[in-house]
Formats: sequence, C-alpha cells, structure tokens
Amino acid sequence: MSKVMIVLPAYNAEKTLPQTLADIPPEFLANVILVDDCSKDKTIEVARSFGIAAIPHQINKGYGGNQKTCYREALKAGADIVVMLHPDYQYNPKVIPHLVGVIGNNICDIMLGNRIRTRRETLAGGMPFYKYLSNRFLSLLCNMATGENMGEWHSGMRAYSRKVLETIPWESNTDDFAFDMQFLVQASYFGFRMGDLPVETKYFEEASSINFSRSLKYGMHTLLILTQFLLEKSGLLKLRLFRRTL
Repeated sequence: MSKVMIVLPAYNAEKTLPQTLADIPPEFLANVILVDDCSKDKTIEVARSFGIAAIPHQINKGYGGNQKTCYREALKAGADIVVMLHPDYQYNPKVIPHLVGVIGNNICDIMLGNRIRTRRETLAGGMPFYKYLSNRFLSLLCNMATGENMGEWHSGMRAYSRKVLETIPWESNTDDFAFDMQFLVQASYFGFRMGDLPVETKYFEEASSINFSRSLKYGMHTLLILTQFLLEKSGLLKLRLFRRTL
C-alpha cells in the first residue's frame, strides 16, 4: 500500500489550521508535516498541540522555499505520494483520498484541486472577479502552450507521485509564488500525466491571498515561464529549469 504524506506550507495560519486539520481524513493524520515559514502568530504551537510534525524555519524562505522543505522531508519519510495542502482552509481536505486514489491507481501522476467548475459557483465562493478573470486567462494560456487540459493551474491543493518529485528539478525553482507554475510547466515538459478534481471555492478574511500588485507580478512570471517552456521545446534555449534531476 502506498505511503501518503500530507505537507502543509504554513505562514500565519493559526486561525485556519485547526479547521484544516479537523477535516483531514483520520487515516492520513499520522503522516502530516507542517513547515512554518517564520510565522508571526502561533502557527507552530497550534500544529504541535494537534500532535503533528512541525518544522520551523529559522529565516523566512518564501512560499517556494517553504515547499522545498516540505518535499525534502516527505521524501525523507519514505512517501510514495505527497499531498501539498495550503493550511488556510480554502481547499476541502476531505477530497484527499480521491486525489490520492487517482495517482495510486496509476491514472495520473499529478492531481490538483480545481476551484473553478463554474463561474457562478466560483464567484459565489468569494473569489474576487479580477482573480477569476486572471485565473481563467492564465489557465487558458497554460493549456494552449503545453497541450494540457487543466481546469485550473493555480491551485493550492496538489498531489504528486514520488517519481514526479524525484524527476523534476524543483530545487532549482524560485523561492517565491511562481514556484507552483514552474513545477507544473516542468511536469508537462517531462510528460507526466496531470488531472484535477473539483473542490468548492472558499475565500474569506482569514484565508491567505496575494494582493493585486503581487497577483500582477505572478501573472508576468507565468507569461515568462510559458515563454521559457516554448523556447525550450523548440530547441532555441537550454534552460536549467528543464534539466532532469539525476
């Protein structure tokens, strides 16, 4: 049976972490790792009060840097499948068995939680209209550039097979928010099978979210990463981003 590890890249998640952990199916709770990126609240104390493994960073390493620690620790623990879940309660942990099942049954190598099933549901769930539009536009560009057919490329709920994490050179990726986009574009480049499952949209005051200026920066980085992907595929560039991990 596959060993499933759930990793939580956390920053100031004190208020939402209890709800997130409460909804993780009980059979997975023994294999949860939280990495705290120098939170200014009591995230680490709350995590430890639930009895889960909690690793504090001594300096803030950024969203991508946090995930790098998460994946190193999960692989070290012998994970066959790793689920990355934002601990801000925007994503329903109850779907974890379904994400894991698709990978465990060798249907896909990567699974994402897709918040955008319909425009009506997404906006009713609180996603700002400008974020909905940018999400749709950028996801469309990503699908066109890579040939994939993902409903959403910007999800904070993802599951990866061990082979994915041992192949993609994610250690060379940015430590910022563009880490996720680089990872998925790399996955497409290496031919991994990607799929998604619908999850409800949940935007609320305590949930983490980047502001408009950072969203704009993220969008520009996405366009740059897609351009790099196309240049690499065409043979015009040879980038470290697409050099397989040995």
